[in-house]
Amino acid sequence: MPGNLCEHCSGLCCRYIALPIDEPDCKDEFDDVRWYLLHGGVSVFVEDGDWYLNIETECRHLQPDNRCGIYETRPQVCRDYSTENCEYHAGEYGYDRHFLTPEDLAEYEREALGSKRRKSKKRRRKGLHVKTRTRKSTAGTNGNAPQFDGRGVPLPVLGNWR
Repeated sequence: MPGNLCEHCSGLCCRYIALPIDEPDCKDEFDDVRWYLLHGGVSVFVEDGDWYLNIETECRHLQPDNRCGIYETRPQVCRDYSTENCEYHAGEYGYDRHFLTPEDLAEYEREALGSKRRKSKKRRRKGLHVKTRTRKSTAGTNGNAPQFDGRGVPLPVLGNWR
C-alpha cells in the first residue's frame, strides 16, 4: 500500500478489547463463558491455543478520521502495536475457534467434555487412576459451605442471593 499505512486505516484495533481468560474445562466454567456470550457485543475466541474474551467497544479517543486523539499520551499497549501486526492489512483473523453465541459454545463443550470423559474412562480401564482434589467442608455461620472457583480458591461471599 503506497504512503503511510495509517492514512488508510479504519481503526479496527481501536474498536474492541480482547482479554485473556482461562480455557474452560468443566461444566461450571463453560457456564461462565456462556454467560459472557449472552451479552451483546461479546464473543470468545481461541488463538494459538489461548482463550480471549472479546468485547466490541470503541476507544473514546478514536477520531472521525480513525486517528488517535491522544497519540502522544496513548497507553503502552497502543505504543507496542505496530503496522507489522496491523489488522488492516492482515486479512481474516486466524482464530482456532470463534464463539459468537451460547449455542456455538455448547457444541464445543459437548466435544471437549465428552473427550475428557472418554479419556478418563480409558484410564480407569487401564488401571490408571486420576487423583481428584477434595475439599473439607468448612461451613460458615449461616450453614452454607463456601464456594470455590475452578482452581480451588474460595470465592468471596456476596450475600444470600440463591
